[in-house]
Amino acid sequence: MKFNALIPELSVSDLEQSKHFYLNLLGFQINYERPEDGFVFLSYGSAQLLLEQINGHWKAGELTPPFGRGINFQIEAPDVAQLRNTLLSHHIPLFRDVYDTVYRENDTLHKVRELLVQDPDGYLLRFSQTL
Repeated sequence: MKFNALIPELSVSDLEQSKHFYLNLLGFQINYERPEDGFVFLSYGSAQLLLEQINGHWKAGELTPPFGRGINFQIEAPDVAQLRNTLLSHHIPLFRDVYDTVYRENDTLHKVRELLVQDPDGYLLRFSQTL
């Protein structure tokens, strides 16, 4: 297995609830897990993410919901509209509904379709589809 150079590890309040959200609603896959440690390694396409039940090991300050304030995780997605439909069919509120935008990289413009949703602990996930 190839590990990305940067892999966010998110502390979660209920690992089973988070696994359900990431696996069954968003379509992530389990690469491996250590249930005895409350830990799971997930992937979505080439994106990688770690979830760990809060255990105090990484505590740098008080964790109060929503977690991850000030950060959003951009995740490349093949079909943002389909993901939207899945989330809404499970009554998951969207942080920001599907929208198209253009990002400038020097003289190049990149058009993308995006959707933002918060996971059960409030981490902000931005799914992005290249148009």
